[in-house]
Amino acid sequence: MKTIIAIMLISMLSVPEKGFYDFKVNSLEGSPVDFKAYKGKTVLVVNTASKCGYTPQYNDLQKLHEQYGGKVVVLGFPANNFGGQEPGSNAEIKSFCSQNYGVTFQMFEKVSVKGDDQHPLFQWLKEKSGSEPTWNFCKYLIKADGSVKFFSSKVKPLDEQILKEL
Repeated sequence: MKTIIAIMLISMLSVPEKGFYDFKVNSLEGSPVDFKAYKGKTVLVVNTASKCGYTPQYNDLQKLHEQYGGKVVVLGFPANNFGGQEPGSNAEIKSFCSQNYGVTFQMFEKVSVKGDDQHPLFQWLKEKSGSEPTWNFCKYLIKADGSVKFFSSKVKPLDEQILKEL
């Protein structure tokens, strides 16, 4: 019995901790995106929704992408966790973002950002930041050193709180 417990402990200790750059998530088009592509970069992860009072933040996210793209990578994750405000399919979300906000930053397939079916990425973000999304358009800034900072929906993408971190 002691041998089994010892083997279990050794195997648990040898499992490396999953980091941000170890994730792979499908894009809105269904193609897998390997987060290793973002290694060494500052990344802003945002849970988005098309029918929310904060939806106009897509404009500022796009501006952030265009004006500060050399300093930060913007990643959008549609979610239907708050008030059913992202009811569309991935194709409908892509069309909405493109037609209404000219979104060219990377958008991903719709995921759950909280609850029993919370996507593993958002579990990781919650663990690292100590916060999970409280509504649509919450933001996580992941620095190249692996540190994670949470910003509520009320903090706009071009707010000084975010820009000073870039």
